[in-house]
Order: sequence, then C-alpha cells, then structure tokens
Amino acid sequence: MSQTLADLIVIFGGTGDLAQRMLFPSLYFLDADGFLAPEFRIVAAARAELSREAFTAQVREAIDRRAEVPLDEAVWTRFAARLDYVGVDATTAAGAETLKTVVGAAKAPIFFLAVSPSLYGRICRALGGSGLAGPHSRIVLEKPIGRDLHSSRAINDAVGDVFREDRVFRIDHYLGKETVQNLIALRFANTLFEPLWNNLTIDHVQITVAETEGVGERWPYYDEYGALRDMVQNHMLQLLCLVAMEPPADMEPDSVRNEKVKVLRSLRPITRGEVQASSVRGQYTPGVVGGKPAAGYEAERGQVSATETFVALRVDIDNWRWAGVPFFLRTGKRLPERRTQIAIQFKGVPHSIFGGAARADLVANRLVIDLQPDEDIALTLMNKAPGLSQGGMRLQALPLSLSLLKAYSGPNARRRIAYERLILDVIHGNSTLFVRRDEVEQAWSWIDGVADAWAEAGMIPKPYAAGSWGPSGAFALIERSERAWSD
Repeated sequence: MSQTLADLIVIFGGTGDLAQRMLFPSLYFLDADGFLAPEFRIVAAARAELSREAFTAQVREAIDRRAEVPLDEAVWTRFAARLDYVGVDATTAAGAETLKTVVGAAKAPIFFLAVSPSLYGRICRALGGSGLAGPHSRIVLEKPIGRDLHSSRAINDAVGDVFREDRVFRIDHYLGKETVQNLIALRFANTLFEPLWNNLTIDHVQITVAETEGVGERWPYYDEYGALRDMVQNHMLQLLCLVAMEPPADMEPDSVRNEKVKVLRSLRPITRGEVQASSVRGQYTPGVVGGKPAAGYEAERGQVSATETFVALRVDIDNWRWAGVPFFLRTGKRLPERRTQIAIQFKGVPHSIFGGAARADLVANRLVIDLQPDEDIALTLMNKAPGLSQGGMRLQALPLSLSLLKAYSGPNARRRIAYERLILDVIHGNSTLFVRRDEVEQAWSWIDGVADAWAEAGMIPKPYAAGSWGPSGAFALIERSERAWSD
C-alpha cells in the first residue's frame, strides 16, 4: 500500500451529476474536517467551456444543496482557492497535453473518471502518452466496469496498460457507508458473533436494495444494463461477500479482498434447469408510489422493452461455512419504500422449555443491518414480557439497537457521504474498500451465467405494479423454502 499522499485530484466529467452531487460536496466536507493538506488542489475537467469563476459558482450551489447547514464561509474560501477548471477533450493527446499544464508539478495526482466507462481506455491512453500517469498517480473507476465479462476485461486491459493494479481504485460507493464498514467491525471485533456465523446457527440471509424512484431519464443507460447488471453484479454481491467471507488475517487490502474473491468463486452457478426456481425477473407497470401516480417503465422509455427493473435470486455458497444456507437477494425500482438492508435470520432454539402461550410467542433471533435510509444494526432477542399472566411466562421479541444516528447525535453531527471515506482512502493510497480486478471479473462470470440461463429458458420480465414489492414470483421464490421476506 502506497504511503505517498496525493496532492491533487482531477475529476473528469467535472460538470456531471456525480461530480456535482457527490464528489465536490465530499471534498468540501473533507476540507472542513481538516483532512485535506494545505497544498492539495482540485481540478475539474470537462468538454464545456466555462470560466473558473462560473465553475466555482456552480460548485458552491451544488454544495449548498447537499449541506445540511449553511456553509462555513472561512472553509468555503479555503476550498474555493483549491478549485480549478479546464475545458478539454481528455480522450485526445492534445487534451492531455493541455491538462498537463494545469496539473503542473503534482507528484501524486488522482485521476477520477466520473464519465462513461466507454471512455476509460481512451482517457488512460491519453494520460499515459502525455506522461501524466507517473509512478505515484492513481486512477479511480466508477461502476459499471463493463456490461459482461468480455467487456469488463477489455476495459481492465486498457486501464492496466497504463496503470499498475495497485494504482487502480474501482469504487463501489456502498463500501464507503458507515454501516457496511461496521459490519466488518461487528463480525471481527467481537467474540459474540463469529462462532455463530455459520450454517449451524444461521437459517438464511436476505439482502434487499429497494428504490422508490423509477428509471426516468436514465433509461438509455438502464435499458442496456437492467437491474441484474446495474445492482446485483456490484452492490449486492459486495454486500454478500462481506457477510459470507472468512476472517482475513489482517485489514491489509489484499487480505480482505482475497477472502471476498473466495466467496465469489464459491457461488453455485444458476443454470437453465434451475433458473426458473432460483430467480425472478420483473418490470414495473403503472401504479402508485408514496400516494402519487407512477408511470410504467415502458411509458418512461417510450417503447416496449424486455429490460428487468426487478430481480430476486436464491444464491447458494458451496463451502463448509455456508453449505445449506440460502442467500435471498432482491432489488428493484418503484418499490413501496427506499431500503437497503441485510437480515441475518438465525435458527430457532432446538427445544422450547416454555409451554402454553409462551411457546407461540417464541421467535428466532434476527440481526438486521440497515444501510439506508437510516443506518442501524438491530439484534432481536427474546425477553420476558413485563407484568403478570395466568398462563405462565409470556415472551416478547425486543431489539438491541446500534443506531448510528442515536449514538452519534448532536449539534455538529451529520450523516457522511460514502464518497468522503473512499476519496480519503485514495488520497492515502489505501485500497481496502475498493474492488480488485479479479473480484470484478469473478462477479461478472457468475452474473453472465444468470443472464445466459435467462436467455436459454426464455425468461422475460413479469409485470408488477409500481408501489408493490415486485412480481408474485418473488414471494414464491422464498416461500418454496418455507421462509418469508423481512418486510
């Protein structure tokens, strides 16, 4: 892991949505908290012709929208002095030479590609040809890195021709969330859970990523990828890996990522013969979300489409720790609520000593990790219900909560943007929370198998009304094993 601190970040696509909504606010908050060195500079690169003053005003407006409190003028003055803008086509040699004059004498620049993955290779070649890709330079890649294994390898090859693997930082912003990192602490900093974290005590695991919004104007991108490639390949498989991986030897980047790759290699392929029973595809139709009418996907797109906006999967991990424990994954657009959640369902007690009504009260323990909208970890335990009863002891389930909002509340408390953690790690050269090339390609290999099985079986998306929890088949998927979704 490099110990050289970055002294500059160049954000390609600096006028785009990701940069304005996430990256510049994250950098401002890092500056406000004292994490940026005095000499650290921020350069935005895009094709639009903008003056530095106009760009700075644009950034101020973006940070104002994101900040929960008015901007600190002293911090803003310091931050604004770091900003620069260059209008350039970064895919060309001439553009890279122009950029070189702005980068100047920076020894360890970060190049953040907040642009279409189709441009990654061309920008990297231009950076290499101009000499900007020096020994301490770092490149940050946003997902999706390809649409399948073949295209992913092509992008990784093009980037790898210019940047060594230890200089490549592939972002999955879910890994920057506090609660996701807290999952690592929960598992490996406590003796309580790890002895129970296996098929002897865990019945099944559920991972849900639900969104209330539709695809809207993003349909040109979404129609090419769909829910399987947009959400399952990266976010959901990364969450699955953190739940299922073996304890790493330490927190060094490769120690953690080696264990995640082992999980991906242990995923049981979903073949044509099993795909009908192990997966569900859906596409939202008109309905009601949040009390307001919502259009169907095809109406938003403007024509008929076979793209799925909902996926539910039963995933099995073929290793000693997880043999026989199903992982149920579901994600979709236009669902009833916005929720990202991991639910670890433990098995019930082997024998109940409680009789009468208490026997019916008894439920198995469940660990629920909420990532959004609220960050919380809650363990449901059985407790004696207070008061008297004629039928003997009564029981009730009560949660033990590790709510980050409650634990770290106060006048100065705020919910951090996941990119703050990730950008800070890139500055310090720490790649632990980033995805290695073999992780990306192993995930694509498994996802390609699911997509191929869909095609071979002729599975088309089933309709579901906007505002519902997906097609009826999603409920049948889990109910076949006599389980139910955690709603």
